[in-house]
Amino acid sequence: MLFANYGHILCPGIDNLSEIGYNFVADRKQTQTIMTRLSVNINKIATLRNARGGSVPDLIKAAIDCERFGAQGITVHPRPDERHIRYQDVLDLKPVVTTEFNIEGYPNRKFMDLVIGVKPAQVTLVPDPPNALTSNAGWDTIRHAALLKDVVAEFKASGIRTSLFIETDPELIFKAAETGTDRVELYTEPYAAQYPADRESAVAPFVKAAEAAHEAGLGLNAGHDLSLENLKFFAERIPHLLEVSIGHALISDALYLGLENTIQLYLRQLKTGS
Repeated sequence: MLFANYGHILCPGIDNLSEIGYNFVADRKQTQTIMTRLSVNINKIATLRNARGGSVPDLIKAAIDCERFGAQGITVHPRPDERHIRYQDVLDLKPVVTTEFNIEGYPNRKFMDLVIGVKPAQVTLVPDPPNALTSNAGWDTIRHAALLKDVVAEFKASGIRTSLFIETDPELIFKAAETGTDRVELYTEPYAAQYPADRESAVAPFVKAAEAAHEAGLGLNAGHDLSLENLKFFAERIPHLLEVSIGHALISDALYLGLENTIQLYLRQLKTGS
């Protein structure tokens, strides 16, 4: 488990203190403020490029621009059929991504060899079958405990931070910690689906999941269907949230609002308490 140590404060799943802000309260005791980072998933840009072939839009330039416009990470998910991100894209992105590079995917041997060769800051493991349209479930960390322990150990031996895509069941989160993973990423589609009808009920299981992750010593990420509509409330309510990964909604918004403006709007939603 990775910890950042600042005086008496131990912060699970954090590699360096640049991810944390510290503020003094009225009684002059130091308190921890988590600064949630925005990682932009650029899969949809690759999907648009692949629709016509060639190199328009330019995926590499898009990644560079996302960082220039304020994104604190770039996420990609190379699938076996390479229908959006290609394996070569991952190799091409490695030398140009200057923020956090996060590679998502199912840990078959080809994927693992790619990730170990590239050595990103983080690998996020998802349980998707090869023909899945999008990630639609988290790991069963009880059923797949042996697999995940082996895979996590191999990535960590290469110095790569690991995260497991997971749902909100606290038991599965505690079992995730037993695999040796550094973080979990909460699968937020159920929150997004319920948010318009009842946002309090929608967020409640995610608050409990976040508390379970913190108790288990895990860093906390989140992603899937987070948007300008629902992100601020989520970030305000979820404790210990280190990172969100957002792609589909952000790229869709950028068609109307422009990429730079859109990234700035998403960053604004993450400034809780402002």
